[in-house]
Amino acid sequence: MITQRSSIASQLPGRIFVPGRSASLSSQIVTDVRDALFGKKLKPGDFLGTENDLADRYGVSRIVARDALRTLEALGIVEIRMGKGGGARIARGNPRLFAEALAVQLDLTGVCVAEIMDAQRAIECLAAELAAENATDDDIARLRQLVEDADASLDDAERFTALGAEFHLAVAEASHNRVLVVQLISLQHVSWPRRNPTLNAKVAQRVNDVHRELLGLIEIRDAAGARKLMDDHVKMIRARRVSEHAARSFRGAPKARARNPEQRSESAAPGFRARRSAPSRNDDGEGFDCC
Repeated sequence: MITQRSSIASQLPGRIFVPGRSASLSSQIVTDVRDALFGKKLKPGDFLGTENDLADRYGVSRIVARDALRTLEALGIVEIRMGKGGGARIARGNPRLFAEALAVQLDLTGVCVAEIMDAQRAIECLAAELAAENATDDDIARLRQLVEDADASLDDAERFTALGAEFHLAVAEASHNRVLVVQLISLQHVSWPRRNPTLNAKVAQRVNDVHRELLGLIEIRDAAGARKLMDDHVKMIRARRVSEHAARSFRGAPKARARNPEQRSESAAPGFRARRSAPSRNDDGEGFDCC
């Protein structure tokens, strides 16, 4: 007799499996559960069942059912409780888990800095626009506090960099669009440095002035102005990140041996190394605006 608790498991298709590897069998269970979730046949909190429930429904071993549940748990689809009264329930959802997983995949894929920053620009511009439309008093108070904290951290590059990331995320959260927030968290995992090596107090002050201006536009509900300022801001961040990455890559590249006197003469020309390895900026960071 199937209890009420296991009724969800009994509603799954229960395909007739072709004998094969257990991994293939468990993946079919995973696919069924995922399809039922997207088809709105399952919702957060629904009790999916125990290993025995799934094994009985699909006519597979408990080992196969256990493997399917572990995969579903790793994907963030189910939460599993052990012991009496335990089993698998459809998870409530954890967008940050997705953000971290996406960040790992982006890093493994080897996306370049320019790709990341182009995507970040698109996300942050829309987030700033929506923040000006949707920000609550609490959102604005948080943004104001971050600006004040950054003002007190102009000489602490690591702290200021962290506050910059937090400010940008707070703008996205003020948009009240969870999809934008998750995407930005993912990109920040990949792109935002723990400590910006070319940041100094003068650049930090200029950055925080931009953040303060952006906060002002959000407060007065100037959506178009907030979007435009964020666009200019992120374009400058992109320029600096790409330049810094190119400089690091050049410094880390093996030195090529010149094949003829002309090549040796070119590489030995005064200022050649500086032109190729240094970011396009002055010593005090002028010309760039970056968190």
